[in-house]
Amino acid sequence: MAKFWNFVFFQLGWFACILGAANHFIFWPVLATLAYIAVFIWRADKPASEFQFILKAVIFGVSADSLIAYLGFLSFEGSWPSAYLSPLWMWTLWALLATTINESLSWLRKKPILAVVLGAIAGPLSYEAGIRMGAGAWGPSGQIGGLVLLAIIWGVAMPLFFYWTRPLAGPGLLNNPS
Repeated sequence: MAKFWNFVFFQLGWFACILGAANHFIFWPVLATLAYIAVFIWRADKPASEFQFILKAVIFGVSADSLIAYLGFLSFEGSWPSAYLSPLWMWTLWALLATTINESLSWLRKKPILAVVLGAIAGPLSYEAGIRMGAGAWGPSGQIGGLVLLAIIWGVAMPLFFYWTRPLAGPGLLNNPS
């Protein structure tokens, strides 16, 4: 049941942050999503390790998104905290994604090829959906190039995140041949 609620809260947080960004009203959606993430960490079996993983995922995501924006493939609504970094609401979405790795996406742990493929498809589709909802725009470098770059980033991100969370997964998830 925890996996179900993790999926539901991920979807709610994603839509809240995207719609908040599109409507220039991000404070409450980001605050509510961060509150969920804080409760998620607090309830985790290894809160310090979970926090460290989420921080790694956010640093990866902020770096990737900031690079894509810098290269002119994508622009985001809202530039806080810096015009040179992806916006805070995107940081929140990367942290929110990290909460799914050992919960609603845990079924992908032992399927690295599928994780790459699904990441390379679902990641860019998520950005496209956010853009169509008004949370960003394709930049002057082009949509196709942006989608290809996002596919590469997300194709790397998903198996990398599973790799980073090996100690959190426990021996049952790593050694179970099912």
